[in-house]
Amino acid sequence: METQQTASSKLFIGIDIHKRSWKIHCATDLFSGKTFSMPPRPEVLKDYVAKHYSDYEVTTAYEAGCCGYHAHRCFESYGWSSLVVNPADIFRKGKERFTKTDRIDAQLIARELKDGSLTSICVPDKCREQLRSLFRRRNDLVKDMRQIKSYIKMQLLYYGIEIPPEYDNDHWSHNFRYWLDDLKFEYDTGTEVLRSHMRSFRFIDQEFRDVSTLLRRHTKTHFKHDYMLLRSIPGIGSIVASGLLSELGDLRRFKSIKHLAGYVGLAPGIYQSGDTLRHTGVSMRAHRLIRSYFIEASWQAIRTDPVMQEYYRKHQGKNVKSIIVKVARKLLSRTLAVIKTGIPYEIGIIE
Repeated sequence: METQQTASSKLFIGIDIHKRSWKIHCATDLFSGKTFSMPPRPEVLKDYVAKHYSDYEVTTAYEAGCCGYHAHRCFESYGWSSLVVNPADIFRKGKERFTKTDRIDAQLIARELKDGSLTSICVPDKCREQLRSLFRRRNDLVKDMRQIKSYIKMQLLYYGIEIPPEYDNDHWSHNFRYWLDDLKFEYDTGTEVLRSHMRSFRFIDQEFRDVSTLLRRHTKTHFKHDYMLLRSIPGIGSIVASGLLSELGDLRRFKSIKHLAGYVGLAPGIYQSGDTLRHTGVSMRAHRLIRSYFIEASWQAIRTDPVMQEYYRKHQGKNVKSIIVKVARKLLSRTLAVIKTGIPYEIGIIE
């Protein structure tokens, strides 16, 4: 009697990706495999697999990082199964936590992939991915703006120049800018330093405005339905809505508010051992940028929505930071409900 193979052999490839080279570990369902280095090009790995493992079902995995999703998309175009994983999700045994090399990282990824314990992160499509880059560019410009403002104020403080009280705030009006333009130092060198800072300030300010306008326009063009649903929620403006759609992707992929809150970082941490139980605050694992935006949006929500304001007042007397996190969690819950139901948010009325 002649036996036939009913299932194809499986190949598991763990990749530690870097700019100049990749460390590859190939393992099959029968043996642990071997580790080697190769140039950082997906087609080279494709040729290697075609030569040595032509009849295998291929699954690859690598850590999310600076190299993006180009390799992942190439692997999927070859007909392979590909995972992009969070580095924190790769299990390390006791001694493995204290030893880290590219070779070990590739072997660990292949081992976890073979065991079936790895879960891929959500890989965005190219439209959302490039929208996310624009959103992050805006946040970089916010940091640059804050820095250049600090340089200008630092120079004035250093030379003992007092800012008029009507201008001494975070909002730099046109009158304050004209006042800085007219400011003269005893020597031309000091004046030129201020002029240089002001040129940088105006360049960053214009870049910030242009990027913000493009971000709103692109989001409204490609994700208009979800964008308008998010804009109906008190506290969520155009920039926050754009950030949610670019950073979190389609919110419908989250099964529950618990799932979404855990991803954003608004889920409580708990430590329990025997009779000891204590809450450790919000989780350290979080999408810090979106969490900070939701905290800011919550301050706006309690000013415009009576129901959210009543929820905030119900907890008054506690730590203010803890209260606003509770409000942010509630706002996040309503955000998910609005997207899943497709019904715009209506401001509640307290009877």
